[in-house]
Amino acid sequence: MSRERFPRSVYSRGSEPDGRFTLANERTFLAWIGVALALISVGVGLESLALNLNPGFRLAASVVLILGGIACPVQAWFGWAKVETALREERPLPFSPLVVVLPAVLVVAGVLALLGLVIR
Repeated sequence: MSRERFPRSVYSRGSEPDGRFTLANERTFLAWIGVALALISVGVGLESLALNLNPGFRLAASVVLILGGIACPVQAWFGWAKVETALREERPLPFSPLVVVLPAVLVVAGVLALLGLVIR
């Protein structure tokens, strides 16, 4: 008895790749989930601890971090599907847009927190 694998749009394509590559892709997915948890936790913590920062800059930095944390699982899912499909179809691996977005999120949040510290 064979079970359908989810998502069918990924697993119905190409041939089964080497299991090591599939497992590495799953580890990358889980790493993005860990990054999401960290960003959301730091964003919530920054605002809830009410540190001695300018409230406007503190809130803005928190929002940027939380939005970045929300983007990570979305990228994790779609990135996993794109990579798994590429592996199954023996195509080059796709580029991950969060490789550019995540450092930008951290720079913006850091600058906002710095400004919040300097401009009280």
